[in-house]
Amino acid sequence: MNPVNRISRALSSALVLTALLATAACGGNSEAASGGSSSRVTLTVGDQAKNLQTLFKASGALKGTSYHVKWAEFQGAAPLFQAVQAGAADTSYAADLPTLQALSGGVPVKAVGALRNDGTHTGIVVREGSSVRSVKDLKGKKVVVSSAKGSIAEYLLAHVLRQAGLSYDDVEVQYLLPTDAQAAFTSGKIEAWATFGVYKAVAEQQGGKLLVNGADGRVSGYGFIGASEEALADQGKKAAIADYLRRLNKALAWSRKHPDDYAKAIQQNNGASAEVAKTLVSQSNSALLPVSSRVVDAVQKVGDTMHGIGVLTPNPTVADHVDTSLVKE
Repeated sequence: MNPVNRISRALSSALVLTALLATAACGGNSEAASGGSSSRVTLTVGDQAKNLQTLFKASGALKGTSYHVKWAEFQGAAPLFQAVQAGAADTSYAADLPTLQALSGGVPVKAVGALRNDGTHTGIVVREGSSVRSVKDLKGKKVVVSSAKGSIAEYLLAHVLRQAGLSYDDVEVQYLLPTDAQAAFTSGKIEAWATFGVYKAVAEQQGGKLLVNGADGRVSGYGFIGASEEALADQGKKAAIADYLRRLNKALAWSRKHPDDYAKAIQQNNGASAEVAKTLVSQSNSALLPVSSRVVDAVQKVGDTMHGIGVLTPNPTVADHVDTSLVKE
């Protein structure tokens, strides 16, 4: 099975899980249904494309928790934040702009920890043989953005267009979920695609040409672990979230020390080739950081940029949506 089909199959299973989570949220005690003690805290952890699950499974960092962990798996940030809003997930995991988009839409979530990478996991790829050789050549072209309005890939597109002296209106933007876009790109129906993570890596492996990535400040490089305000108001869940964050930092430390083992885990759990897995490891988050004023300021600039082109309305004040009590300097 090729990487696209394997990823599509895995993420189709994720959508089934999404439906199950929605059902569980509407009725019944999910802890009791899973055979756990009704007095034991259940922490529903939001994830995208099995990234966190793979990291924790490989590192073993979630072993021995005093609480039950339930995974809420999605293929993009938008449906993950919908689950947080519906009470079907206690935590979120997303880049800066998707988090801003969720805050703008009124999702009751607070950033409790920051993640940092070099930005190379985000990029704009063009089809092999495309006449597009530079960002300026995108003028008048259709550019597909994954996964939805307000994604990290959209910020990269907006930023590099501005750097090239173009406006956002100089391109035609279409939004597609990553699996749909992957299939369309592979079949030659998409010429230019702004995407991220495993989707970007697979597109390049299958002959796509990287036009530009998010390095050198083209994206902020920051992402967030968020927690719903409802979960933070529950002392049992808040304690579980604090412990989960400590374990996440340990898992990230493990990944830095064991890159080969981490790459093998990505191959096994995410259906990626050895080449793609190594690329993903090299572009992964380095550590869990406090949501400091430096982080807040950098992400606020992202919000200001996207608000300026009409993508983010209203523009949230990032500092009003953080909880710095769980991850310290």
